[in-house]
Amino acid sequence: MTDIVKKRLGILYPIGAALLIFLFILSISRVGLSLWHSDRVTEANGWFNIFLSGIRIDIATLSYLLILPGLLTCLFAGNGLLGRAWLFVLRVWLLLGLWLLVYMELATPSFIMEYDVRPNRLFVEYLVYPKEVFGMLWSGYKLELFIGAVVSLATVFFGWKLTRHLVTGLVFPRWYWRIPLALLVVAMGVMGARSTLGHRPLNPAMVAFSTDPLMNDLVLNSSYSMVFAVKQMSAEDSASKYYDKMDNDEVISLVRQSTGRESQDFVSSDIPTMAYHPATYTGKPKNLVILLQESLGARYVGGLGGMPLTPNLDELMQEGWNFTRMYSTGTRSIRGIEAVITGFSPTPSRAVVKLGKSQTGFFTIAGLLRSKGYHTQFIYGGESHFDNMKSFFLGNGFEDMQDFPTFKNPSFVGSWGASDEDLYQKAHEQFSKLNTSDKPFFSLVFTSSNHSPFEYPDGRITPYNEPKQTRENAAKYSDYALGEFFKQAKQSSYWDDTVFVVVADHDSRAYGSQLVPIDSFHIPAVILGEGIDAKEDSRLASQIDIPPTLLSLIGVDSYNPMIGHDLTQNIDSKNLRAMMQFYKNFAWMDNNNDVVIFQPDRDPKGFSYNANTTDLVEQEQPQPMVKMAHANALWGSLAYQNSFYKPLAEK
Repeated sequence: MTDIVKKRLGILYPIGAALLIFLFILSISRVGLSLWHSDRVTEANGWFNIFLSGIRIDIATLSYLLILPGLLTCLFAGNGLLGRAWLFVLRVWLLLGLWLLVYMELATPSFIMEYDVRPNRLFVEYLVYPKEVFGMLWSGYKLELFIGAVVSLATVFFGWKLTRHLVTGLVFPRWYWRIPLALLVVAMGVMGARSTLGHRPLNPAMVAFSTDPLMNDLVLNSSYSMVFAVKQMSAEDSASKYYDKMDNDEVISLVRQSTGRESQDFVSSDIPTMAYHPATYTGKPKNLVILLQESLGARYVGGLGGMPLTPNLDELMQEGWNFTRMYSTGTRSIRGIEAVITGFSPTPSRAVVKLGKSQTGFFTIAGLLRSKGYHTQFIYGGESHFDNMKSFFLGNGFEDMQDFPTFKNPSFVGSWGASDEDLYQKAHEQFSKLNTSDKPFFSLVFTSSNHSPFEYPDGRITPYNEPKQTRENAAKYSDYALGEFFKQAKQSSYWDDTVFVVVADHDSRAYGSQLVPIDSFHIPAVILGEGIDAKEDSRLASQIDIPPTLLSLIGVDSYNPMIGHDLTQNIDSKNLRAMMQFYKNFAWMDNNNDVVIFQPDRDPKGFSYNANTTDLVEQEQPQPMVKMAHANALWGSLAYQNSFYKPLAEK
């Protein structure tokens, strides 16, 4: 039977057979791990997800592993000197791949027992210290070392015999068939590796389904988990790599000082910015809804002196608590999410939404509110795995993911998913349903219509310009949808019990010759709800001030590590500031519009920002301000690398 299959597959037999053998090994390992934790799998209703998505992950993993040898085998394998040489290399390649897969799965149970997840970045980081790690293993894990050595030797011994069988007695095609076969192998390999016809290839967020991190990890295999962790680590630029260093204790001291709190207010040495934050509102805790607006810079908001595209938002700004000098921390959606959900400072690295160490055990207001008995929810018209949102959210307090697959018959679907009208209708239905429960709820609602290619339904707005699909028209449509939502919300059962904030994630574009184009960080932010007085607030504010302010307004006292200001309080004007990350440049602006900008490997520069002309004029700034800005520029990376930003319960 084997000879018949080998003859039929010909030159593709070694790759096909290896694929099936490797797939079987990974599946057996996943079955064993799932049975080991069967109670948690059952509780998460995860049997179907783990095995169906697990096969998908394994095929993608093996496609990456086998696509190159498959290509070269089609082109070079044969009976000649070159052909035999390649077949030897192929045997080595397959043997190493087999050993890696087996070893990583073998190491997985011990790693799960220690960390409750598959091997990840910690596994890689330990490899940097072989002496210390081997000493630890020898002291406490002799049995595991013995088993690992025996299985590794057995894998190499029997694997070498197996690979000899795979490359023996092959039928080689004529030369004119080799290139078509090679192209077929590459096409199938790419499709298998991507595992989707969508914009983005397969990633862990795409198959995440549970708030239990281990359940999401069981979907993966350990080789994939480790390689993905290495990829994530490559994005972890540290601020100290680019800006001058500062003693860690001084950084912590100055960052604490910048919050306006006394040193005795901070309650943890392990979480340096952990402090008690009492709420201003003292009634029954309210629901919280964050309506995060895609790419809505102040330039598009009539009420902030921009283009006349947002009549509904302009009206809401007259009805609620309107911040006229709110600045985003960055230029990407995940940076905005980072700020309004975690209150975390921006860094030269990617936002924590995409970094490895922050996927679980990282502070978010969702995690805090869930611990206070709230139902926590994310509503998005697109695919929530985009930008790793789903993995980060599920690992850090969100329990309910309402993304595109949960929408029933949306009226309009564009490249980014359901339209903003469908999104807000979904939100209204969810809020009405959740309000019947005895639990308060928190919902992050993220719009997408105001994103290129700017698709929206006809007949809703009078276009601002031509052609139809322009950024300005999309902004106007998104505002129309927002207005329709608030018409419903004000008449709803949940209105009296809910605090809403409408805030942009970032401006649509940041460009120009300035080191940091500060005008491109100016965004709208307005808080609304029963009991929220209408007022215009001209204090300088940053996105990181939003979450502590919201917690105070909904009546939630907490210990948390956020350094943003609770703007319900009277904040000393000298402590007001905005911080902005523009690629590798970091800007710190105070309430007087004095600015300090840090650039990689250069001395900091001082400026004065003219909000009317948007000019930055060079102006030397006092050293205390420069040092305070420097400490805050370094704080985010320091906190991330040392796990300083976590809930108090993780202490």
